[in-house]
Amino acid sequence: MRPSFLGKMLLHWCDTCHAPVLSETCACGAVTRKVQVTPPGDIRPAFPADVALINRIYSAHFGAPLIPEGHVVLLNKVPDTDRMEEIVMGGAVVGAIRYTPSGRTWEPLPRPESALYLTPLLRFVVVDPGAVASIRDEGASVLAPGLISIHPSVRSADEVFILDPEGRVAGVGRARADATDAASMTRGQVVRTRKNARSTCIPGPSTWDAVVRANAKVLEEAEAEAISFIRNVSSNYTGKATVSYSGGKDSLATLILVLKAIGNVPLLFADTGFEFPETYQNVSDVAALYGLPVVRSDGKSRFWEGYDRHGPPAVNHRWCCSACKLLPLREAIGATWGDCLSFIGQRRYESFKRKESSRVFRNGIVTNQTSAAPIQNWTALHVWLYLFREDAPFNPLYAKRLDRIGCYLCPSSDVAVLEDIKKRYPDLWDMWELKLRTWRDDHGLPAAWVDDMKWRMREGVADETDSDC
Repeated sequence: MRPSFLGKMLLHWCDTCHAPVLSETCACGAVTRKVQVTPPGDIRPAFPADVALINRIYSAHFGAPLIPEGHVVLLNKVPDTDRMEEIVMGGAVVGAIRYTPSGRTWEPLPRPESALYLTPLLRFVVVDPGAVASIRDEGASVLAPGLISIHPSVRSADEVFILDPEGRVAGVGRARADATDAASMTRGQVVRTRKNARSTCIPGPSTWDAVVRANAKVLEEAEAEAISFIRNVSSNYTGKATVSYSGGKDSLATLILVLKAIGNVPLLFADTGFEFPETYQNVSDVAALYGLPVVRSDGKSRFWEGYDRHGPPAVNHRWCCSACKLLPLREAIGATWGDCLSFIGQRRYESFKRKESSRVFRNGIVTNQTSAAPIQNWTALHVWLYLFREDAPFNPLYAKRLDRIGCYLCPSSDVAVLEDIKKRYPDLWDMWELKLRTWRDDHGLPAAWVDDMKWRMREGVADETDSDC
């Protein structure tokens, strides 16, 4: 999958505050430096569960954790066959983690900069001093004649560190031979070095409170622009104003902005019937906290009607969005107000379709709703820093590594996410898997259709996704 630019790459780093900044200047007055990440660059904070997972992966592979306590860490989801996340610390991408569905495993992908945070105790090779310059500067591979030693833990296809005799990192790469074989080789490639562009990385402790302070001006300007937009749109619309609230971070930020701009409005919650328990609780908690009524649509019965006709929804056949979200939403709006203006948490950095969307529009299915997107140009980091600043009650699912809140059975979720959901919510998943197995058996499909989650892609069907929900 090729990376796509969905908006300007805004991430910078302040080496004074050791903080990410969404501007060329930090609130402390220091000039920031650009951080090079893979597009679209919709950076998010690493929560404690993220840090724990990364450290488990790196410890299992290299014998040492990557992330020390007291450091601010960002994650950047990048295009891959399933799930891959770049890890940003000290103003640089220091590595990544990648999920392999076939093996149901995570693997670490370190960069040389990661050596500023960890010393590998496993899976490393030591090379002759004469080979260091070509490996470090030119990305040359490690050849058998230049190999001094190889740790016994190394297996072919493992990610490894390439060290000089003093223990300094010359590069990283993927082993082409087992340690036992490499030790007896007189020629050939031992490690294929990965050619990552070197980046400036300056480690230093920080906190998310410090990051919020470093972005104070950025947040003030983003808030002022969004509030002005909300007031302008609402002043030109005579019907009922609402906030489409999903239980996710973007709709929560939008709600806070709307409350500041025009005061209390009803929440419009599209209940598909397949939301997480934490999402239902968050909708109730937020409504109670701000004293707001909730208008709910109900799409569960429509989902099962569609399932009987089409089978399970797939990435390229996502009939579910219109069936159990958009059509019930249209009915709920019609029955309650007839027509309404809904402020939504849509952002351009989420997808190409949302990048191309107008900031004010009418959905082709929910024709009685005018949608307006106050945070259209915000990145995920804008949203998170704003929620941190406001001490807002965000959905606890985010702290469990779910970066996108929606139906727990959504086919657009990565296999890595669905496997985690399967472990965390066995009762919910068992119900869904029973339905899948029944469909599989009734249609003579192979076991892998369920076991390897191949139901997520419909064979022989053109992309029939009807919305970007």
